[in-house]
Amino acid sequence: MRKKSKRTRGIEEAHPFSGMSRIHPNAAGVDIGAVEIVACVSGDEATQIVKAFGNYTVDLRALGEWLRQYGIRTVAMESTGVYWIPLFEELERQGFECLLISSRSLRRVSGKKSDITDAQWIQTLHTYGLLEGSFRPQADLVALRTMLRHRSQLLEHRAPHILHMQKALLQMNIQLSQALSDMMGETGRAMIRAIVAGERSRKVLAGFRDPGCKHSEEEIEKALTGTWREEHLFVLKQSLELYDFYTGQIESCDAEVERMYGLIRPEWEAGELPPIPKKKQNSHSKNAPKNVREIRKHLKRINGVDLSVVDGFGVSLAQTVTMEIGSDVGDKFPSEKHFCSWLGLAPKHEISGGKVLKNKTLKTKNRAGQAFRMAAQSVKKADCPFGMLYRRLRSRLGPAQATVATAHAIARVVYRMLKYKVEYDPLSVNEYQKQYEEQQVKYMRKKAAKFGFQLIPA
Repeated sequence: MRKKSKRTRGIEEAHPFSGMSRIHPNAAGVDIGAVEIVACVSGDEATQIVKAFGNYTVDLRALGEWLRQYGIRTVAMESTGVYWIPLFEELERQGFECLLISSRSLRRVSGKKSDITDAQWIQTLHTYGLLEGSFRPQADLVALRTMLRHRSQLLEHRAPHILHMQKALLQMNIQLSQALSDMMGETGRAMIRAIVAGERSRKVLAGFRDPGCKHSEEEIEKALTGTWREEHLFVLKQSLELYDFYTGQIESCDAEVERMYGLIRPEWEAGELPPIPKKKQNSHSKNAPKNVREIRKHLKRINGVDLSVVDGFGVSLAQTVTMEIGSDVGDKFPSEKHFCSWLGLAPKHEISGGKVLKNKTLKTKNRAGQAFRMAAQSVKKADCPFGMLYRRLRSRLGPAQATVATAHAIARVVYRMLKYKVEYDPLSVNEYQKQYEEQQVKYMRKKAAKFGFQLIPA
């Protein structure tokens, strides 16, 4: 068959899956690039028609009109960088059902690599129901998710300037990092601002000590004895200015997030907030938003439950999990196993000929999965069932696998909370220990019966 020019892209080729039944007969496949978008639809008599479009807004609208001419109802596209977002939102606005495909689903397909063949493969696989769409939360949460991801990036940008300040002080032999448990706490910030303002008196600087500080003023005075070199003071000054700049940006972002919370499902009622457990009342994070109670109310209103009281969770992690997975996990994931697999917290089994080839947890960039891993890390020393589970598994499997297993257990609890709308009701440590012992006894009795023995209590 004669191939038409690359610019026209009007290509008709024989269909490679002519013997299979079509699941989505009105389907299109789209390959998205930085400069050009290639769309493929079904033609007459098992042929495919391919056409190229630009990436301007007028081109995206023209693409939608072209798809409508062929009676297209559902469109599959690969999630390439951020280039897919404008097209996805435009096609959804025009009423198309959009399916976002991960690149992992397409790597298994053989064939020559080009924009045209990619679009044809996507269209073919989608037509015959061989593609599974990537998860995306509800549309009203996507904007808030973008803001929270931006806030995380601001925190990452601010962190190096703290290290720059610490380095500048150490180069002048100002040992604040030894005298203060948190150099960027209230005491440390006050001292650094006074140093940048020109204060050199050790006694005056030590007077900024907070009453709750562990070290005495005399010890802090010793730590403040340094060289006060001009070049290091200049670096300290600029690093502090950059730290303050990003702090202001984070506060502005928090204000915008608070405003956007009010626009999401305002008709829903939050109800009464469950009390924060005593062991979590004094826990706080410098990076957490200041209006914690208001955010808890918003999250309770959106989810129907308060995730911030879960062991290992705080307001920040509860926000991240809510915006990454949405509140309708019961509709998106049929079971806890599907949910944990999507999070990257379940091992992937590869079996051939009845033999297990691989049984490892795959590496993933899933932000929700990373949040659950952080929750597992935060409970490894905690006096709670999740902490006991982590420590028990760490002695047998090691810290890495114990973290994944604990994150898996936390994720199952969160799934049940969101699906059945029940508040967190943790077991006490004694109840957990008793339950664990009963499970062990049950297992030992079953094992003994298998070999014809019977356990007799001592």
